[in-house]
Amino acid sequence: MQVSTDTRPTLIIITGPTGSGKTDLSIKLAQTLKCDIISADSRQLYRDIPIGTAAPTPEQLASARHHFIGTLALDDYYSAARYESDVMELLPKVWNDDNIAIMCGGSMMYIDAVTRGIDQLPTISDDIRRHVMQLYESQGIEGVRATLRNLDPEYLRTADPANHRRLVHAVEICLEAGVPYSSLRTGEVKQRPFNTIKMMIDYDRPTLFDRINRRVDNMIAEGLIEEARSVYHLKHLNSLNTVGYKELFAFFDGTMTLDVAVPRIAKNTRVYAKKQLTWLQRDPDLIKLNPESAYKQALELITSKLKLDISSLS
Repeated sequence: MQVSTDTRPTLIIITGPTGSGKTDLSIKLAQTLKCDIISADSRQLYRDIPIGTAAPTPEQLASARHHFIGTLALDDYYSAARYESDVMELLPKVWNDDNIAIMCGGSMMYIDAVTRGIDQLPTISDDIRRHVMQLYESQGIEGVRATLRNLDPEYLRTADPANHRRLVHAVEICLEAGVPYSSLRTGEVKQRPFNTIKMMIDYDRPTLFDRINRRVDNMIAEGLIEEARSVYHLKHLNSLNTVGYKELFAFFDGTMTLDVAVPRIAKNTRVYAKKQLTWLQRDPDLIKLNPESAYKQALELITSKLKLDISSLS
């Protein structure tokens, strides 16, 4: 292949809301470009929950080399900052002959951590993590907000008051660093030694939501209830505090019927997809692909930008 005069490597990012076909498109491109896939999904990192996280199947994993799929135990601590560090260390090892790699996922903060950088924050100790989790479990999100009101009122004013994960993490950082979380957030964009091409498959909302509904039905048929039951004893872990498991744990607890839990999973997944779309709308570099011709459009875009000989991609 002939490569452009810009010799910097290129990270091709396939992102988008849940249920939009990111995995299939990434695998097809990786097979054509003969490159690796780096997952940018904060839940697919964990082992033992492949159905609920829509992780690539064993067959898909075998069709292209993947990274950051099922690498963590459910009780392992991980963060966007660690992901940034791990990916930046990995990338020089996986660029192919044409200096290409693919990143696939819908965890926008993880993608931003790699492409824009993330502020250097302290690693949270096990003691502080347990302390803050006990606070959340005993006093709920109101207790976390009250704590943040004392530790970092500036951050609390700008934070999503319903996003307990962000609020809990902010309290953890305040306690670990001994200073307000907001004082550590610079927002500076780091310069990266690679180019990026960022794309998503752009389904209209009714079609996307129908795909999500059908995906939830398929997950149930594939054994999501049994998978959730197998990790029910670990329901207190942050890795399981996510759509799909929360609703089924409520079913196991007897506070929700299965007839309510399954439609609730679909509804909450649609809500999550809306949040992803809101985040993506702010990205001026995002290229939207027609669902009917996404692979062809993506490949033509990549080969044009990188000046690759498309005839040799076989």
